[in-house]
This record gives sequence, structure tokens and C-alpha cells, in this order.
Amino acid sequence: MRAHKSKTAILLLVSTVLALAVLISDQYLPGLPLQPKQLPAAVVTLGDSTLSGEGGGRYEAGTNGERDNWCHRSAAAPINQLRLPPEVTRINLACSGARTDLVGADPEPGHAEGSQSRRLADLAQQYRITDVVVQIGANDDPGFTDVVNQCVEAWVRQAPEGCAALMRTAWPQRVEQMKPKVLGALNDIRAAMDSAGYTPSSYSLIVQSYASPVGPGVKPELQDLSGCPFLTGDLEWIRDTGVPQLSAGLQEVARQANARFLDLSRAGIGHEACTGNPRTADGEWFTRLTVDWASLQDEQRAAHAMQESFHANAAGHAQLGRCLGEFMAAEDPAALCLPDERGNLRAVPEHVAAAQAHP
Repeated sequence: MRAHKSKTAILLLVSTVLALAVLISDQYLPGLPLQPKQLPAAVVTLGDSTLSGEGGGRYEAGTNGERDNWCHRSAAAPINQLRLPPEVTRINLACSGARTDLVGADPEPGHAEGSQSRRLADLAQQYRITDVVVQIGANDDPGFTDVVNQCVEAWVRQAPEGCAALMRTAWPQRVEQMKPKVLGALNDIRAAMDSAGYTPSSYSLIVQSYASPVGPGVKPELQDLSGCPFLTGDLEWIRDTGVPQLSAGLQEVARQANARFLDLSRAGIGHEACTGNPRTADGEWFTRLTVDWASLQDEQRAAHAMQESFHANAAGHAQLGRCLGEFMAAEDPAALCLPDERGNLRAVPEHVAAAQAHP
């Protein structure tokens, strides 16, 4: 009888301990990284030109061609537009022109800065990272910059079919080829956070897509080398087909990585390059064809003399940062950056935007 009672007591004790362990793990551990609580909070951005701040000017020392570093991290970058408590550190690892391998753990050798996710792993031990924002993919198989260049060439040749004729078939295939590479980079980011003791629920991983820098509303007097040398049909394809298809591909990958998703595909409509005041560019959120003439005189810098072209300008980055900040403060799994009645970008939850589109 005593032996039976002892076994019962032991089983009860074990059951109580196990229940307590489950209770503790369920309620506390997933919300905290396994590191000291007193570490300063930080938000980190990774990826390519939109998050680096390309086109915004005022580039961080060391990222404007020094030692062949052309990351072009700008004071105007979206991370610097976020409304954050003063004690939160802003860390921008994004680099203009970056491809998924640079964000991932094993980039091709030779880049001036190396792996962004490896740098993230180090930072995750120094800071309490609350949000990781990623934008990547356009420089891989889609080759968005190359597509823009092809469209400019089509304008120069006045090709009747434009660049869109080829892209209608090739573009969806390129997006498909891109998706596993983006997923691999996101997995490397997750692994970097895991290595510092974070759990998936202890920080927010946000993937954002791209806005179209051009559209069919170009002023006729600027539809040339003075601003936007594109055929009208190509402008329509870029804004209404190419960019939305790229965004849809990135949203699918975000779901696979269990990340939140911010859709920028409609963020620039009405504010694209060459749609505002012909002389002052007022109302435009993207740069027109831009040439740094001084760089053309320097052999080392000449290849980057037009790097800012068709990227968000300071006003555009401010609007994109406004939308991102609003999304970060919310809990919606997905949202679209859309203008409000004053013309400012807001993060509209996906289900709300769908209801508005199909009342």
C-alpha cells in the first residue's frame, strides 16, 4: 500500500513539474530571446535599394563609392522616417543592388560588406531586436534594373513591340525562379535570429515588395531623355503587370516563411517619375533619369553615374517609411500601402483593401 502511495505521489509530482514546465514555456519563453533583458531595443532593415535609401541623397560615409562600396545608405531611408521611441536604435544593413545571396548566409565573395544575415546574427546579441524588415528579389532573376534598361533601349529604337512583348512571357518565369532564392534568404535570417536565442514569436519579420517608379501618366514633354524615355505600352506593362506579378510572388514566399507582408505595388500610383510638375518634379516620389555628371569624369565612379535613376527620392522614402511604420505598429499579417484622402500613404489591411476594391 505504501509503495503504491509512493508511486502515486511520484507520478503526481512528475505530472505537476511537466505541467509547470509547459505552462512556463507557453507563456514566457516564446516571447523573449535567451539573452539579458536590459539590452537596448533595435529595428533592423535588410535588402536592397528601396530600404537602403537609394535616390534619397545624403549617403552614409563609406557607402558612396569608397572602397567600391555603393550601398548608398541614405539619411532619407525609410528606417530613418519611422516614428520610434528615442531609445530604439535604427540599423540599416540594406545595400543598393543587393541580391538574395548577399542577404543570405553565403554570398559570393568580393562584396564590400558581406552577408547581411551574418551581421544580423551579431547584432541580435548586442540588441533586443523587435522588428526585421526585408526587401529583396528584384535584383535576382527578375533583373528589374536590366528590364528598365531594355525598355529605354526599346524607346531609343522606337520598337513597335516595345520591351513588354518579350517580358510578358519571360517575366512570370523569372519571378518563379526568384522565389526559392528569396525563401532561402528569409530562412537564413530566421537562422541568424535563432542563433542568438530568439524564437519566431519574439520579433516581427516583415517582407515588403516594390513600388513602380514609372507609369503611363508621364508628361508628354518628359517622355524622352530629359526624364522618362519609355514607350507608353511599356510604362503600362511595368506598372500594371510587371510590378504586381513580382509583388504576388514575394507575398507567396512571405507566407511560406511565416512572415508579415507589406505590398508596395500600388504605392506610387500618381506619383511616379515624370508625372508631376515638368520643371520642378513637385508631386513625384521617384527620380527621373538622373546623371551624376561629375562621376562621369572619374573612371572609378563612372559606372555608377546613373545609379539613382528611377529610385524613390527623399519625398518617396518619407511616404514609404510612413506606411511601413504604421504597418509595424499594427498586427495585421498583410497590408497594402495606399493613399488616404490627403494623399499620404497608409497601411491598409489586406482584407479592408479587398473589400474596398470589390464592394
